Amino acid sequence: MAIGDNGTAVETDILGRRKIAPLFDATKGAFFWLSGFFVVYCARPEDWVPGLRYAPLAKITAILAMWGLFNSQGRMKRTFKDVPKEGKLLLTMIGLLVVSSLLSPIWKGGSLSKTLDFSKVYVAWVLTFLLITTFERLRRIIFIQAASVVVVAVVSIAKGHGTPRLEGVLGGIYSNPNDLAFALVLSLPFALAFMVTAKNGFIKAIWLGGMLVMSTALFMTASRAGFLNLLITGSVTLYHFGIKGKRYYLIAATLVVGTLLMATVGGKLYDRFHAISGDAGGEESAEASYEARKYLMARALVGIEHYPILGVGPRNFNTYSLIWHEVHMTYLQICVEGGIPVLIIYLMFFASGFRNLRILRNTKNLDEHTVLFIGALHSSLVGFAVGALFAPEAYQFFPYFAVAFTATLLQTVREREREQQQGPGPVAPAPKKPRHFLEAYADHRRTAPAPVQ
Repeated sequence: MAIGDNGTAVETDILGRRKIAPLFDATKGAFFWLSGFFVVYCARPEDWVPGLRYAPLAKITAILAMWGLFNSQGRMKRTFKDVPKEGKLLLTMIGLLVVSSLLSPIWKGGSLSKTLDFSKVYVAWVLTFLLITTFERLRRIIFIQAASVVVVAVVSIAKGHGTPRLEGVLGGIYSNPNDLAFALVLSLPFALAFMVTAKNGFIKAIWLGGMLVMSTALFMTASRAGFLNLLITGSVTLYHFGIKGKRYYLIAATLVVGTLLMATVGGKLYDRFHAISGDAGGEESAEASYEARKYLMARALVGIEHYPILGVGPRNFNTYSLIWHEVHMTYLQICVEGGIPVLIIYLMFFASGFRNLRILRNTKNLDEHTVLFIGALHSSLVGFAVGALFAPEAYQFFPYFAVAFTATLLQTVREREREQQQGPGPVAPAPKKPRHFLEAYADHRRTAPAPVQ
């Protein structure tokens, strides 16, 4: 055994090549707090755990994650120079939204406050890319999102079973039934991926139960947009998992479960769709809903015409609409509130996510688990892209997270390919600062690259 220049204990073999002994992972603490941020954002424990309502958990976990990242500088596998184009697009978009807020013709202060709150997504996005350098870490973060949404579904049903459409049962991103339905749909493909890849029958049963609870909560929201989004996302998911994956039983099971849920808890949803025929039956008539949404879209176009460059300011369309409603289309929402340049950047950002997935889907020799999660990410992003036509979800974090997952997975695959091409060989003298390859191979006690997980 020899001692490296940085004081690190290094094993050597008889050929003089060094094998790295287990080292402390410099990013472990930062990743822990990033995981905490995902728990806080996705599960909203302050809404259902006594005593947490007044604690700024999201800010605390985000600050600690950034502090951990700062302390890891010089010992990380990735740096800020590695952040891909989509990360720069997101930062540019947020910068333009800040300018739009400051110059808003409606309400500058409120718009700026909302924009700064939304800007937390960039912190989470960059931390996700820099700290998730292995497929196992990516699985862990996606697990947190999916499991948190299962918990949210359970809490929503338990607390709001007597509340129409589960409206306002939880706060934040889950307060509106359409937003709750959107989050449930976007997380269902991940839950299915964990169920399919689970090796233990008990774990499979837990995920199956979780998906049933999520679907039940979705039907209880009676969200027509959420249901249409479910049909789209579910179709893409079944294509990846059922048809391409040759798990045809999933298609039959989905049809049976969907029919049972509609018959047992889908009454409110059925009534809202039945209102389309003109017989409201106690529900708002489809004609009234159609006229309201038509007015909002027309009003959004007027706003774009009058404020094409910077818009009316984030979250200000409610006031500009004159009837205190959001326009039920994400693309119009981001355009009227941020301006046409923001819409263009917004579309380029999500197009980058689809580009990442296209590259990953064309990559050879990926293991089955990676392929399944690529399919889940594709299903979630397609569900968002189409579902955004029926709902105002421009500031919902989940789609931005999905693009971050595609970016970090693509970078991880590229790094593995590069390491495999280089192969084992003599190692240069120990660096003055721990390098990223020390961390990557520390747990393997060898000089060869780690196998693809």
